[in-house]
Amino acid sequence: MTVVKTRIDRHSPAYTANQADHAALAAILRTRQAWVVAGDREREIKRHLDRGKLMVRDRIDRVVDPGSPFLELSTLATFGQYGDQSPGAGIVTGIGQIHGIPTMFIANDATVKGGTLFPETVAKHVRAQQIAEENRLPCLYLVDSGGAFLPLQDEVFPDKDHFGNSFYNQCRMSAAGLPQISVVLGGCTAGGAYVPALSDEVVIVRGIGRIFLGGPPIVKAALKEIVDPEALGGAELHTYRSGVSDILAETEDQAYVAVRAIFEKMNWPRQSHFDRRPVRAPLYDPAELTGIVPVDYKIGYDVHELIARIVDGSDFQEFKPSYGTTIVTGFAHIHGFPIGIVANNGILFSESALKATHFIEMCNQRGTPLLFLQNTTGYMVGRQAEEAGIAKDGAKMVAAVACSTVPKYTVLIGASFGAGNYGMCGRGFHPRFLFAWPNSKIATMSADTAETVLVDVRKGGLRETSEEELATISREVREQYERQSDPYYATSRLWDDGIIEPHQTRDVLGLCLSLADRVPPEPGNFRVFRM
Repeated sequence: MTVVKTRIDRHSPAYTANQADHAALAAILRTRQAWVVAGDREREIKRHLDRGKLMVRDRIDRVVDPGSPFLELSTLATFGQYGDQSPGAGIVTGIGQIHGIPTMFIANDATVKGGTLFPETVAKHVRAQQIAEENRLPCLYLVDSGGAFLPLQDEVFPDKDHFGNSFYNQCRMSAAGLPQISVVLGGCTAGGAYVPALSDEVVIVRGIGRIFLGGPPIVKAALKEIVDPEALGGAELHTYRSGVSDILAETEDQAYVAVRAIFEKMNWPRQSHFDRRPVRAPLYDPAELTGIVPVDYKIGYDVHELIARIVDGSDFQEFKPSYGTTIVTGFAHIHGFPIGIVANNGILFSESALKATHFIEMCNQRGTPLLFLQNTTGYMVGRQAEEAGIAKDGAKMVAAVACSTVPKYTVLIGASFGAGNYGMCGRGFHPRFLFAWPNSKIATMSADTAETVLVDVRKGGLRETSEEELATISREVREQYERQSDPYYATSRLWDDGIIEPHQTRDVLGLCLSLADRVPPEPGNFRVFRM
């Protein structure tokens, strides 16, 4: 039988303590998400509403199919940065359905600095486009932005990964047959004017939508011409005269009706590519994950128990269960979609790396998507491990991940340290989506290890160091690593696609797999070599 049999005692003190710890983390996450939606900008929100505009998430709700899910991405971008003056980086991105078509939404939040673009705003916008391209999704831009945040113009304008890259992506996606649709709901100034101008179809709302390469202040400075914003770039001018807009809507609600009509007639293909099976709920409640997984990554647990609560029917066909047991590999289904799972169950030894490499090759041969469940302090170190070839064996695993052509997904469920981050498909290895749990940690090494290493380095230096100086170094290193390995530090900088609660993992992965189901598979590029 391949069904996982649980051994969890739901009444044990450890289970109860774990649940309490995760509940506290979930409360913090929800509070911070609520702050992004409406916190610390009551005046700006009132002014926005007084202009007859809808809030950004209400706009999205008007467009998506009623009752359908919306997967918001990177909600906490910029958290803890810029004096907390840029909640969510002033932009909402995520995936929702319009007439059954999965669509990438890229929507400015004008209540955050007028929707101006911070460096993370650009990164979030471009990341959304990358996801859309990988999963062949149309893009809907809900535009309400004052353009670049000028004090940081050198960090948003000139480089290849800056805002110009979003226009490049928009052109390339349109050429690849991925519709680019814009609704102009506010300012589209300077470079921002190219978002609608490069779109396939544009809807603009009378009285609030405006598009101009140079706004009234720039026109005044350059030409000594004083012009009204509406006359310079309003809805009537761009619909009746310039032709930049295709549809003039009298209200926001009318604009969203027009958008839905565009998608209804889009002639979008709906084929599937995976061998999807009937969906079966896990035998065990996903809510139990918080009792199973300790918040402290140093405390071990059996990852089979986690897998049993996210896969269909708790049915897991394990590969090599008796070899390299610090990593668990096997086949399952999530919401009916096939998946190959690579999950940490301890530190990575040579045997673990070879087993994972073999399994990754098989998934590529069979066209089965890969899910990496990361909880690793890295690959084994020490003389014995080096003699056994951990460097070359770990490199085989890293190479297999890098060369994989099947869709890859990563969830940080605990520690993500050192090269283990790479071998388990960290951000640098291009998973289609990467999510983190609130208890996760990501860094080159743990705070404990960094403290020991850097203090020893200073002790071995040429300059003699006093005990007081060593104590200061020790404290500063620990504080730095604890701060920088925090999941909110990571998500603020878009090292992941968002923090999710453990019980949400199965459903979030199901949504992600449903997107890949519509994309023709890439051919594999290596056969299976027995490691």
